[in-house]
Amino acid sequence: MSQPKKPLILIGFMGTGKTTVGKALAVRLGLPLVDTDQEIEKQAGKRISEIFQRCGEEGFRALESRVLRQVLTGNPGIVTTGGGIVLRPENVRLMREFGLVIALHASAEEIIRRLSGDTDRPLLRGDLRQRVSRLLEERRGMYDFAHVQVDTTTLTVAEVVDRICRHVTG
Repeated sequence: MSQPKKPLILIGFMGTGKTTVGKALAVRLGLPLVDTDQEIEKQAGKRISEIFQRCGEEGFRALESRVLRQVLTGNPGIVTTGGGIVLRPENVRLMREFGLVIALHASAEEIIRRLSGDTDRPLLRGDLRQRVSRLLEERRGMYDFAHVQVDTTTLTVAEVVDRICRHVTG
């Protein structure tokens, strides 16, 4: 199987499978994986929820943009991102310029099912169904710039990886 010529960057709303698929894709392709959220936590020495609490969403987004630029200029194989990375146009430009962007999608019901019980996501405080619905509406169309789109709602991780590999390794 041939290797992709650019880093593969997984984007999508939270709960669409970016982290899980990214790990499986890295194993399948034998490429290094960098998760921007993990890199942010490592550099800040704090969990993302703490960064949100101390710096607010704007402070977090600034740090996220800086980390994304560092990661992409470091020539990674696979990059997984936080769901809100698309909120800043500079991030969208960087991802399109440096990598092959793959957007993962899932139905609202499936996202809610996957995220139920997750208490560590700052943007989901309160009523999960209401928060997911509102955020999905606010972000409608923001992932459409991706080179590849995959709906993960009814697929296994292996099926998602297969679909991505068909797109990127010709």
